[in-house]
Amino acid sequence: MPVRGIRGAVNVARNEKEEILSRTRELLEAMVRENRVRPRDVAAAFFSLTPDLDAEFPAIAARRLGWTDVPLMCLAELGVPGAMKKVVRILLLVNSSTPPGRVKHQYLGDTTCLRPDLSKTRSAARKTPGKNSGDRR
Repeated sequence: MPVRGIRGAVNVARNEKEEILSRTRELLEAMVRENRVRPRDVAAAFFSLTPDLDAEFPAIAARRLGWTDVPLMCLAELGVPGAMKKVVRILLLVNSSTPPGRVKHQYLGDTTCLRPDLSKTRSAARKTPGKNSGDRR
């Protein structure tokens, strides 16, 4: 079975443990729900934080959801000038027969401007990204 990547991002209001975990959980739940992912099908999950977020490891949110057998890794994003601040990103690698074009990437809150081409709402895709929104990865 092929491995598919599912991307997601969410902005966090404050650099606080429970805020990071709550928003990460919200994002994970959206990614799982929209793509019908079962934890046993997740090959690995990567969590990244912008440099201004360091109060907690976001992977703890996945552990609290019962993902005890999934390899998880937390990473720091590059501090690129002008990049959006206070963002948690997730890359799930999932064993799935879903074609790549049918994967539903999740960009919540203000992060829809990071990848309007992958964002859930088409209205968000028509917005012009601001100075601090560049991602394009």
